[in-house]
Amino acid sequence: MDVTIEPLACGTLTAGRSMFEAGGDDTPIEIPVPAWLIRHGDELALFDCGMHRDLTEAGPAREIVELFFGLGVGPDDLIGAQLEQAGVDPADVGTVILSHLHFDHVGGLAQLPDARVLVQRDEWRAGFDDDLAAANSFNPDDYDLGHDIVHVDGEHDVFGDGRVACIPTPGHTPGHQSLRVRLHDREVVLCADCAYFSTTIDGGPLPPIGHDHAQQAVSIERLRALRQAGALLVPGHDPTAFARLPERLV
Repeated sequence: MDVTIEPLACGTLTAGRSMFEAGGDDTPIEIPVPAWLIRHGDELALFDCGMHRDLTEAGPAREIVELFFGLGVGPDDLIGAQLEQAGVDPADVGTVILSHLHFDHVGGLAQLPDARVLVQRDEWRAGFDDDLAAANSFNPDDYDLGHDIVHVDGEHDVFGDGRVACIPTPGHTPGHQSLRVRLHDREVVLCADCAYFSTTIDGGPLPPIGHDHAQQAVSIERLRALRQAGALLVPGHDPTAFARLPERLV
């Protein structure tokens, strides 16, 4: 069984470093917004799916995001276009695995209406709790779209053969999860927003805003243990790390 990972570039966000690291200055940093195409034999899955189409043009949705970030997203950065560039019909993607419910990870769901969605039960519950949704900047219009939802509790073997597994890494949000993928001769862990940058994994500062910093620190320790065991960790929004990735990890 061949399993591969293809990084998809779904636009950028720009803000002062202090938005991404507590104690940082206001020097602007442009971070990538990735999605990840997982080919598992003939089956296709996505880990996260980028931003909503509404953010590509002027309007209320873009105005809200631009209160906090500079937006670098156009039609070619949307998940449908990125999949087509990779030779994939979006209708053929059977599974979308969501790391969490923030707009830059879940907005593309509207372009994938036939996929089943895997999300941690705690995250999905928070997405419909008024207080938790507000505290975590969740917008149900991004994810409450009528998909077939699979609620995951803890670790979850996506295809039943141990090659692709959800790893709970809560803290950034109530039910954040990362993804472990076992390739031909190595293991890769897509950290998502448990760790924005490589320096975050190595003990650098967390973002100033997050659901539970203490819980996130424990999750980062779990990621480090996986690295110690030989896994390659891919941080969620590190521009240098993302630029260095090959077109396909095999």
